[in-house]
Amino acid sequence: MKKKFKRYAAIAGVVLLLAVFCLPMVFAFGSSGESQTLFRGALAAAFLVPVLAYIILMVYQMLNKRKPQQEEERMIENIIFDVGQVLMAFEWEKYLKGFGFSEEKYEKIADATFRSSVWDERDRGCFEEEEYLRQFCALAPEYEADIREVLRRSDETLSCFPYSKTWTQYLKSQGYHLYILSNYSDYMLRKTRKDMSFLKYMDGVVFSCEVKELKPEEGIYRKLLDTYHLDPDKSVFLDDRAANCEGARKLGIHAIQFESFKQAAAELEKYGVK
Repeated sequence: MKKKFKRYAAIAGVVLLLAVFCLPMVFAFGSSGESQTLFRGALAAAFLVPVLAYIILMVYQMLNKRKPQQEEERMIENIIFDVGQVLMAFEWEKYLKGFGFSEEKYEKIADATFRSSVWDERDRGCFEEEEYLRQFCALAPEYEADIREVLRRSDETLSCFPYSKTWTQYLKSQGYHLYILSNYSDYMLRKTRKDMSFLKYMDGVVFSCEVKELKPEEGIYRKLLDTYHLDPDKSVFLDDRAANCEGARKLGIHAIQFESFKQAAAELEKYGVK
């Protein structure tokens, strides 16, 4: 309907311009003073109308460029972000080395905490924090005091990337719907949520600890899609882990494995997101 209207408007514009150009000729052969006056007026209109039409066209194009791309023309409407290593840096190695442990102690504590299966399962949020602490300590009981201190301050491992706020703000201003889908423990979320400046631009969030599901399990993706009524084919998911991207693709969601801001922005452009 919109395209037909534009076509008809263009035809009407051409006819109007032709009429304006031909009008001086109608009065050119008249001998009366009134005919000469009309001729001059028609001649002036023949010059002024195209100029005004050009100016109006330029203004329209400038205003149209400022508007977000219409959703009906978009392949992607929804952009879904992981948090860790996408919008926030997760630098646990640097953090743990800051304790000055010996190499042997560093490796054992790393295996008992950040590299353990308990760390991932903690994101599911099925138990209280103290239960997870007990499980961490059981993996290296000789270092229980150090493990507890490492985990107590573990929110120090996370910080927003410099681009996270401006990127999400820009995408929101372009009319995209933004969402969070992240594996995140309740303890870390309570400690770091206040630092997530990008949350104000989100249309919805799903954190694993709040829904008791983990990526790449099917349930957490379905939770996001069902809660916010998202069309998978019009959604793209950014995550740093290949398995999590594959989990999204199994449900028909487009996915980009995040490596860097520049790389991800280039990949999004292939989906028409600019």
